Amino acid sequence: MKPLMVLLLIFFGGTKICNAQFISGDDKLHFGAGALISATTYAMTYSITKNKKKAFWYSLGTSTLAGFAKEAYDGTQENNKFDTGEMIATSLGGLTAAVTINLFVGNRKNKHVSFVPVE
Repeated sequence: MKPLMVLLLIFFGGTKICNAQFISGDDKLHFGAGALISATTYAMTYSITKNKKKAFWYSLGTSTLAGFAKEAYDGTQENNKFDTGEMIATSLGGLTAAVTINLFVGNRKNKHVSFVPVE
């Protein structure tokens, strides 16, 4: 019991000292923008083509392209640079939205229900 208590003390005591990752508010905005762009593209592509694979890849590509274009533009601005972390955040937002929508779209089976009136 004593070694377990020492281990827990070290574990919880060390959490204030160490920070493994930091996600900025700007990265969260990039993730949300990527998800919004991807969801919109998926909905439009699927409504036109009724093809889940094409809608998935178009939506993922669009969000990745939007992230790259935004960071390429930021790289040309004064006192700014191309940030790959923000581009990845945008792409991950797009991937999250595309996978989520892909799971739930087009799974309906057309069941024909016949109505027979009872007299």
